[in-house]
Amino acid sequence: MVLAGQALTVGALLRLFPGRIALTWAMTLGETALMSLIPLFIGFAIDGLLAGSLEAFWRLAGLLAALVGLSVLRRVYDTRVYGTIRVELGRAQADRGTELPVSTLNAQLGMGRELVDFLEETLPMVMAGIVQLLITIAILYAFSPLLALAAGAAALGSVAIYALFHRRFYRLNGELNQQTEAQVGILERRAARPVLAHLQRLRRFEVQISDSEAILYGLIFVLLLALMLFNLWHATIVLAATAGTIFSIVSYSWDFVENTLTLPMTLQQWTRLSEIMERLNRSTPTAAQES
Repeated sequence: MVLAGQALTVGALLRLFPGRIALTWAMTLGETALMSLIPLFIGFAIDGLLAGSLEAFWRLAGLLAALVGLSVLRRVYDTRVYGTIRVELGRAQADRGTELPVSTLNAQLGMGRELVDFLEETLPMVMAGIVQLLITIAILYAFSPLLALAAGAAALGSVAIYALFHRRFYRLNGELNQQTEAQVGILERRAARPVLAHLQRLRRFEVQISDSEAILYGLIFVLLLALMLFNLWHATIVLAATAGTIFSIVSYSWDFVENTLTLPMTLQQWTRLSEIMERLNRSTPTAAQES
């Protein structure tokens, strides 16, 4: 068994499947790099078409064709790689959880899949977001250093806002996971009142997490929209840029807003996974001893 004697963590999965995961991430970064160039190439195409030239327009078309081809290839490959990892992780959990209550093991199998989801979806999104953020800041700096400075300050402010919510997310996810582990046992009792109480507890924890998310994203979004408005004002009034340049600045500023929003999302997901990994390895003696 691939995961024999290993702690059930994201790091262990990275160590055991390095080549396959690295290839999926490389394709993701290539896709991200091409996507990051689209607003710039659109700006060039606008200025070129207004000047009566099709050269920049055809460059944009070539870029879009390359992006479609790479995106399709990556998705076909990703499904197979991460499907294999989910099977191996599930086998390891089932092998180590023979002494656990069925309710707990059932819930933890679902939680374990979240580790692979993090590798497949969240981490590539983070890497793509970081690449796009760096490209965006570099391009904004080329237009005006003040635009890049404002963007960097907004990103740091977003992380600082999330730090205020970290402990609350960890506690709420722990309570939600604890309740989820008891679900099968409660259903086996075939009694209406315990099932209702269980479902109400799940709802309460989910509502508390959702409310915290809403407040968090509201605060961050206000900060990022202020950045968007500042960059639009600065490009139009201070720089007095061309229509194509203003479009590029606004497009990259909006890309920055979207990618910066992935930072708290990723941190929140890692907070949840930290609680899950602690729970999985606490419940599986072999893994706990190895770690």
